[in-house]
Amino acid sequence: MKWSYNTSYPSIDDLRDKAQRKIPRFAFEYLDGGCNEDVNLYKNTAELREVELKPYYLTRHTGSDMRTELFGHTYDAPFGIAPVGLQGLMWPNAPEILARAAFEHNIPFILSTVTTSSIERIAELTESRAWFQLYHPAENTLRDDILKRAGDAGYPVLVILSDVPTFGYRPRDIRNGLAMPPRMTFRNMLQIAGRPEWALRTLIHGQPAFATMKPYMPKGLDMKQLGLWMNKTFAGRLNEEKIAPIRDMWKGKLVIKGIASEEDAETAIRLGLDGIIVSNHGGRQLDAGESAVHSLVPIAAKYGNRIKIMMDSGVRSGPDVARAMASGAAFTFMGRSFMYGVAALGQQGGHHTISILKTQLQQVMEQICCARTSEFQRHIVR
Repeated sequence: MKWSYNTSYPSIDDLRDKAQRKIPRFAFEYLDGGCNEDVNLYKNTAELREVELKPYYLTRHTGSDMRTELFGHTYDAPFGIAPVGLQGLMWPNAPEILARAAFEHNIPFILSTVTTSSIERIAELTESRAWFQLYHPAENTLRDDILKRAGDAGYPVLVILSDVPTFGYRPRDIRNGLAMPPRMTFRNMLQIAGRPEWALRTLIHGQPAFATMKPYMPKGLDMKQLGLWMNKTFAGRLNEEKIAPIRDMWKGKLVIKGIASEEDAETAIRLGLDGIIVSNHGGRQLDAGESAVHSLVPIAAKYGNRIKIMMDSGVRSGPDVARAMASGAAFTFMGRSFMYGVAALGQQGGHHTISILKTQLQQVMEQICCARTSEFQRHIVR
């Protein structure tokens, strides 16, 4: 399926600028910010963009094909939509917009446990082709019920999250009242008044809520009580003892997201996982850590022939996808790029963003004479 894109916004940076003008400041800063001083947020993309690719212009080249096989399915591009919490805060109905676009473009969409659409609704929209990402609950009974729902809905891949043992320290969110427990300030209300389209669409769709968690939440919670309940519910740190029963229960492919060390990659392999997403949560958790691409390179070199190695964090564009794959990733995921698109262009944002990324990546592949995505590594400048 071929989609055109809006020529007024030909880059992800254009979409980011438009999104900043369309949504309230507190929502944009929740999406755009990192943690502490944002060091790793910026380092993720800056260090990825230090990766250089070598073209082979005089080789025999008959065309480039970005289709990529992953877990038995051939996707139309080697990138997917990463899980993002509270997507409906940034733009009403955002997870459904992105899930539909991903399905129609044949790329994976990962639904977060704490976003604003439910397991069942996204499965319906994607004919059970979406992936599900689990924030591990403190209580095993809750974990088991969520996994049963995802299994019954036909999700082929479960992604368990390892890189949120604590909530990140995010000064912007604290100032904006989006820490736990959240609060609505007078300043936030003024920001909403200055974004009438966002306010009207939010009114139409209703206040964003944790749709997957709704069956488990006590009724009538105010904002402070909701924050305390979420803190208590997701106070579980992931470890070997918690992964092992998930591997036993889950019959589909099992992926762990947030790996940033060779030691943890070795453990994931020993526990029988099918894939690793090297990630630092988009720079939102550990400001003093490595960039994602720096973590990726040794992990991919050592374990790339033993488990499927993927990457997110810092990937913003088609050339960034190429750089990540040349560095050893078999597949990539992006969160902010897609949310900028939806916040900027609403219903068309998902299709537009995917079209930009496909067009950019195709151009890079043709420019360096790379026939298939599996051949990116031979083009890296070392």
